[in-house]
Amino acid sequence: MSPTVQRRAAAILKDPRWSDVLARARAADGRFVYAVRTTGVYCRPSCSARAARPQNVEFHASPTDAERAGFRPCKRCRPDLPSGAAARDGHAALVAELCRHIERTEVSPTLAELARRAGLSAFHLHRLFKAATGLTPRQYAHAQRAQRLRAQLVAAGDGAVTDAIYAAGYNASSRFYEESDALLGMTPTRYRAAGAGEQIRFAIGECSLGAILVAASNKGVCAILLGDDPDELLRDLQHRFGRATLVGGDADFEKLVARVVGLVEAPAADHSLPLDVRGTAFQQRVWQALRKVPSGSTLSYSELARRVGVPRSVRAVASAVAANPLAVAIPCHRVVRLDGDIAGYRWGVQRKRALQAREAVA
Repeated sequence: MSPTVQRRAAAILKDPRWSDVLARARAADGRFVYAVRTTGVYCRPSCSARAARPQNVEFHASPTDAERAGFRPCKRCRPDLPSGAAARDGHAALVAELCRHIERTEVSPTLAELARRAGLSAFHLHRLFKAATGLTPRQYAHAQRAQRLRAQLVAAGDGAVTDAIYAAGYNASSRFYEESDALLGMTPTRYRAAGAGEQIRFAIGECSLGAILVAASNKGVCAILLGDDPDELLRDLQHRFGRATLVGGDADFEKLVARVVGLVEAPAADHSLPLDVRGTAFQQRVWQALRKVPSGSTLSYSELARRVGVPRSVRAVASAVAANPLAVAIPCHRVVRLDGDIAGYRWGVQRKRALQAREAVA
């Protein structure tokens, strides 16, 4: 190392800003940036990139100063974007724009295409997008295509299913049929029927967890929905059985509702309800495994995936848990994260916590 380089390294080591860089101090973000001569990149003090050698580092008061000196912003920490809440707002706006772009395109864009559009690396965009939406860009595009398909099937009425498949963006019907179970939970023809010819009895009431809607076909209870808004629960039921005849429950049906409410109030008790469970073969495997989990016990998504026989498909199992239309009767409230913490719950985390507490007391 030449004397000049040694002096440069010694000066950096004495600079208090170097300690902030080594500590990746978020509190220092916005006060200065540091640039690395060998890479031509400048970063925030909190950047998670591997620390550079001090002799290759120089400090600048602002991103503008660093760029005037010929450096470009790091794609990992994006020092050219505002920090703190402003940065989060900027990231949210960027992800929202990408979501709109995905929704507008007939052919789902690749991660590389989205990254170029955002001016980010594919890795950074993937992490940013998932942090903002809970989904990867691919999962979001998949969900949008599924939503378009459902809308097309309903709009097609008695028209050809194939037309709806192509209108939703599938290039080949064979590709769609490979995914139809996961997308719809049933065949396209049955989905398009949306309960046509069926009579679904229902009633909306109150329980200690808020509003509750109970619906049943002639086979058994087909929906137990919990929430805060009774009208929203009814819209959910109408969406599920859009072409069925929905009939308000009579006095006999009220007895069934009372049994369901009793299940909510005392989930540890033995309630043998007749159920009409509708879902894909995979969903039903997951739900059947859930019904074998003893009251007062919990298990992780990973353990549930192992019991179902797909230990590497934890996300698919979690999706099946979230799709459960029979609150408490299929006890998805007994599934927790690997560390034991309560994860998301379709009917609200507070309700999940209350159900677990009731079972623990019992």
